[in-house]
Amino acid sequence: MKTYNLFKLTPLVTLLLLFSSCGGKGTSRDSETTSQKRKVRVEEVRFVPVDQLASFTATVEADVKNNIAPAMGGRIRNIYVDVGSSVRKGQKLAVMDETNLSQQQTQLATLKRDYERYLELYKVGGISKQQIDQLESQIRVMETLVNNLIENTTLISPINGVVTARNYDPGDVALQLPILVVESINPVKVLINVSESYFSRVTKNMPAEIKADALGDEVFSGKVSVIYPTIDPVSHTFPVEIKVGNPNQLLRPGMFARVTLNFGTEDHPVVPDMAVLKQIGADDRYVFVEKDGKAIYTKVELGVRINDKYEIVSGLKEGDRVIVEGNVGLIDGTEVEVVESVQ
Repeated sequence: MKTYNLFKLTPLVTLLLLFSSCGGKGTSRDSETTSQKRKVRVEEVRFVPVDQLASFTATVEADVKNNIAPAMGGRIRNIYVDVGSSVRKGQKLAVMDETNLSQQQTQLATLKRDYERYLELYKVGGISKQQIDQLESQIRVMETLVNNLIENTTLISPINGVVTARNYDPGDVALQLPILVVESINPVKVLINVSESYFSRVTKNMPAEIKADALGDEVFSGKVSVIYPTIDPVSHTFPVEIKVGNPNQLLRPGMFARVTLNFGTEDHPVVPDMAVLKQIGADDRYVFVEKDGKAIYTKVELGVRINDKYEIVSGLKEGDRVIVEGNVGLIDGTEVEVVESVQ
């Protein structure tokens, strides 16, 4: 009886099986898959007027901020306000020790009495004109000193505002820090840094919209009040100050704010947001444009978002057929079949 070696037959069987699996039927299926086109929906690009809005971040600041302190340190006798107190211009806020002021006022009174007596002597020739002139000069110097001491002994508010800091109590000796800080918060101001590309487009009294994160969606109106004349050579920006009306004092110094400036309207393409894709590993944005049955990779620069659409600043021209559905996973040059065109 003849015995066959199974291991010698196996390679031959395997080879036959491979030939049968690579027959005409498999080749036909691969050819059918290759010829199948991706179905897409497109939208033709049209130019529409778009508000040219630019947004900036800023911090709310007081319109005016005053540090209330004497010209020279001294002991505080009394403080009449506290943090949060509303104050009026000219209101007494604090009083310093009056010892030095009292001494100088006494000396001034003495000089004035001497002057009256010496003036009588001068009239009868008892003293010279030079002596009278010297005494008058001493009186003027002393009056200036006394007035300065009065100003720095009774401290008053130079503005209408709110007390935002108090660093001492009565009996303390005021040294480096101000006794009080008073800030005017109607109006307030915000300072933004604007790209130099807008330098010729920012004008004084230009309207602005301001929102504070702490106040939700409430919008405040402001106007450009100061345009700084120089541009930072590192950041290529220039500061712009905006005054914002704050009659209800809702905006407070230190709040984080967002400022929007409107630079007019320009005609730009607007496409659905689902047409715009993001380059993996980069911030680049792109779309696919259908041309002659193929998907063409097109890099674009975005402007503002308008509801569910994006303004396209550059990259598209009127009449381009942008793929708005079926664009995920496409590569440049892929053959596509348009199933619906949105006009």
